[in-house]
Amino acid sequence: MPFPLSILDLAPVSDGTSTETALAEVGRLARLGDELGYTRLWYAEHHGIPSIASSSPEVLIATSAARTSRIRVGSGGVMLPNHVPLRVVETYRTLNGLTPGRIDLGIGRAGGSDGRTLAALRSVGGEYFSQELAELLAFEAEGFPDDHPYRTVRVVPEQISLPPIFLLGSSGASAEAAGQLGLGYSFAAHFSPTPAAPAFAAYRAAFRPSPAFPLPRAILAVSALVAPTDAEAQFLSGSQALSWALFHSGEIRKLVSPDAAASHPYTEHQRRIIEAQSPLWIVGSPGTVRAAIEERAASSGADEVMVTTTVWDYEHRLRSYRLLAEVFGMGP
Repeated sequence: MPFPLSILDLAPVSDGTSTETALAEVGRLARLGDELGYTRLWYAEHHGIPSIASSSPEVLIATSAARTSRIRVGSGGVMLPNHVPLRVVETYRTLNGLTPGRIDLGIGRAGGSDGRTLAALRSVGGEYFSQELAELLAFEAEGFPDDHPYRTVRVVPEQISLPPIFLLGSSGASAEAAGQLGLGYSFAAHFSPTPAAPAFAAYRAAFRPSPAFPLPRAILAVSALVAPTDAEAQFLSGSQALSWALFHSGEIRKLVSPDAAASHPYTEHQRRIIEAQSPLWIVGSPGTVRAAIEERAASSGADEVMVTTTVWDYEHRLRSYRLLAEVFGMGP
C-alpha cells in the first residue's frame, strides 16, 4: 500500500432517519475501520448543522475507542476558539489515560458554525488561536513563567501526557507553526480548494523534531465515495451535491437522498455552487477512486490520506469504506 489510509467521520444525519440512528452508525463505522486496518479515525467538531451529529468529538472518541482494539481515535478536530485550553488538556489527558497510545488530538482555529451559534458557545474567535494554543501547550509542559497567574495550576489527571497533537488547516496558515512546534499537520482538502502542496512544503521546511513526531507527519483529508461502478457512485453522490448547494444557499437540512437529488429543481445559483465544489469530490468505482487518491497524495506530498464519505444510505457508506480498503490491499 503506498500510504496509510484513515477515516474522518462527520456523523452524518440522513433525511428520514433519526439522530440516534446516526450516532449508532458512528459505532458501526468505528468497528469496521478497526477490522479493515484503517490507521486512524477522527471526528470533526461542528455545531448547529442538522446534517452533522459530531458536536462533541470527545464523547464519540471515548465511545469508539472502547469499542475498538487497534485503530487510533481522535479529533479532527477540537475547534480551539470554542474551548478553554485547560479543559482541552484535561479532557485529552483523560482520554489518553483511558486508551493509552491510541488517541490523537487534532486542533483547528475555525469555529465550525454560524456566528450566532458561536456566540452561544462563547467562542473567542480565530484571531486568538495562537495565544490559546500557546496556553494549551504551556499547561501540558508546565511552561508558564514564574510570575504567570497560571504557574501554580495543577493539571489533572497528573502523570498522563497529551496524545500526539496535529494542527488542522485549510489555507496553509497553520502549516509553518505546526512544523516549528514539532506537531503533525492535516490539510482539509475535502472542502478547501486551496492546493495542499505549498502548505505541506512550508510545514516540512519549518519542521523541528519532537518526542511525539521525530519526523513530519502530513495528512491529506479528501472526500471520496466508492461504489461498484462509476455510474452508481455518481448517482449516490447527488446527495452530497444537493446538500452542499442547499447549505450554501441558506437552506440547512439533513442529508438528502439521491432520488431527491435527482429530481430536485436546481436553481442556477445552486448549480454554480456545485460546479465550484465538485472537483474536490472523488467519486467512482474502486479503480477510479484509487487512481485519483494516489494522484492527489503524490502531487501534495502527503504521508497519509484521510477519507470522509458523504452518502445518504448508511450501508452504502460502510460499503464504500470496504471497497476502498479492498482496492488498496487492506483487510482483516
